[in-house]
Amino acid sequence: MPCVLPQVRVGVSACLLGQRVRFDGGHKRDDFLTGSLADFLELVPVCPEMGIGMGVPRPPIRLVGAPERPRALGVDDATLDVTEQLLSFARQCVSFRGDISGYILKQDSPSCGMKGVKVHDPEGKTADRRGIGIFARVLMEARPLLPVVEETWLKDPVLRAGFLTGVLAYHSLRACPAYDCSTADTNA
Repeated sequence: MPCVLPQVRVGVSACLLGQRVRFDGGHKRDDFLTGSLADFLELVPVCPEMGIGMGVPRPPIRLVGAPERPRALGVDDATLDVTEQLLSFARQCVSFRGDISGYILKQDSPSCGMKGVKVHDPEGKTADRRGIGIFARVLMEARPLLPVVEETWLKDPVLRAGFLTGVLAYHSLRACPAYDCSTADTNA
């Protein structure tokens, strides 16, 4: 009897799929993701801000504090602090989404950016580009073997091929009864 693998599922920042989930009601639809990639992968939309109930439109947030562990605060109202909610959502998402074989995240997002996200000082005068989005950090720390990229990386054919190869390998390992990615991949 031939082995039949389940559909390959990849988590994607929902705004990249054309969903109007950004703070201003907009999106960042990526034609490659919604076209070519969607033809052979099941793309699972994820928006941490919507996941914590912020809604659309909503006050914009940014990272503030130390780049290693910043807070997610309101741009116009620094008393708006959604850090703990984003952390909680990310932990739940990572633990309940064991069927995901990769993630494509939105560059520069205070929740989803993988690297180079602006982290502002508490006065908002200067920004450091060494931040990682709250959701992205939890995801990458909890699942270090999981292939994760920002959407802009997929424009480079070599990086795209590396990501897709990693996704298919991760998916195949997950389907192998002798290997348990959920325990081998989690630091928690």
